[in-house]
Amino acid sequence: MKFSQWIGIASGILLIFSGFMNWTWYPDIHKYFTGFVSENNIYGKPGKIFIYLTTIAILFFAIPRIWAKRWNVLICTIIVAFAIKTYILYTSCYRGVCPVKQPGIWIMVASAAIILLCALLPDLKIKEKSPE
Repeated sequence: MKFSQWIGIASGILLIFSGFMNWTWYPDIHKYFTGFVSENNIYGKPGKIFIYLTTIAILFFAIPRIWAKRWNVLICTIIVAFAIKTYILYTSCYRGVCPVKQPGIWIMVASAAIILLCALLPDLKIKEKSPE
């Protein structure tokens, strides 16, 4: 894809910003959870991990080398796996209470999927060697 690197960088920035948005609403305790705030830090702070991994992915999107594109596929796969794990953790029901999903969690999952798709379709010109 022609603009896959720029779309990957934009979705990485969106992934970072989604960590600051509301992910779920828990009606039993009347609180919103984000990527950095949860009740007594039970769910940890997945926003920090997303910032760290996405920064590396954005750096690899910007480097026009084949080794960077290969490493970026690995990093983006880890981001998607962690996004799926985080989605399941934050949206699972407990003791008969189901949290209400907020737009931030959907943006987090969608931007993680887009970042992987852009890592799989890099725009890289490879020079062919002449057989001499």
